[in-house]
Amino acid sequence: MKSLTKLMALAALLTAGGSAQMSQPMVSEDTTKISDHVWAIMGFPNIAIVVGSRATLVVDTGLGPKNGATAARVAAKLAPNNTKLFLTTTHFHPEHAAGEPGFPPGTILIRDAVQQQEMETHGQEMIDMFSGRSAQNKELLAGVILRPPDVTFQQEADVALGGVTVRLLWFGGAHTKGDELTFVEPDRTLISGDVVQNKTMPNIFGDGGTPATWLAVLDKVDALNAAHVLPDHSAPGDGSLVAAERSLISGIRKRALELKRQGISADDAGKQVSAELKTQHPDWPNTNAAGFVKSVYAEVL
Repeated sequence: MKSLTKLMALAALLTAGGSAQMSQPMVSEDTTKISDHVWAIMGFPNIAIVVGSRATLVVDTGLGPKNGATAARVAAKLAPNNTKLFLTTTHFHPEHAAGEPGFPPGTILIRDAVQQQEMETHGQEMIDMFSGRSAQNKELLAGVILRPPDVTFQQEADVALGGVTVRLLWFGGAHTKGDELTFVEPDRTLISGDVVQNKTMPNIFGDGGTPATWLAVLDKVDALNAAHVLPDHSAPGDGSLVAAERSLISGIRKRALELKRQGISADDAGKQVSAELKTQHPDWPNTNAAGFVKSVYAEVL
């Protein structure tokens, strides 16, 4: 297993932007231990594996069945005696969900109902979009058929793995409408998807949440009192990442609203806020907040 320090450095490099990650869409079998019951495969995206004494839960799949099969194989190596495998996804985008066909028969797929509705509405559209980005993506996603989940839930589902209870949570829209959070109770480990990231700009995709609903979600996340956080596209960290995410989003929103009241266009405001963030966070690989500023301008207040 790679050390946490080395993999945190790798994850920090991955935050340089989506294009850098997309150039390396294959996940590896290397893992790092995040907490007592949680391991991660760091890549596109970070895939979490939660191990109990009787069953294992994988969170996210990688891009296409080849990556899904890798994640399932790693899960089996971590817990060779477990006979039950659960799978859930943080949101409906292909690198998080389109590897499901690579998991073995009998895998129990769980997803929140709002995410599943997004999957049914936009899932194939997203696969087509990602397939058009490179020849490798096209190969990885060829013939993918998205099956319905075995279990859907409205706001919370508890999964008992044997000595480990995992809470699957839907708190509302943020990056997407159906963002799912996974909280491993004995470890106080939060698998946060795009809802909480590390030195990474927030992004509301398409008709996802709003800046206000994202902040409301973070208020609920804060109440979990996480000790460890594993985001999907940035480095793992401790529970302080939750407050840092809230501060970042709240700060961008407040500044964008100030500029909007001054009559500054959304495009110009995006450039100004991005420049200010670069001054505040010179070590961050990317401080382009233009998309999020546009989301603030579009809010109905």
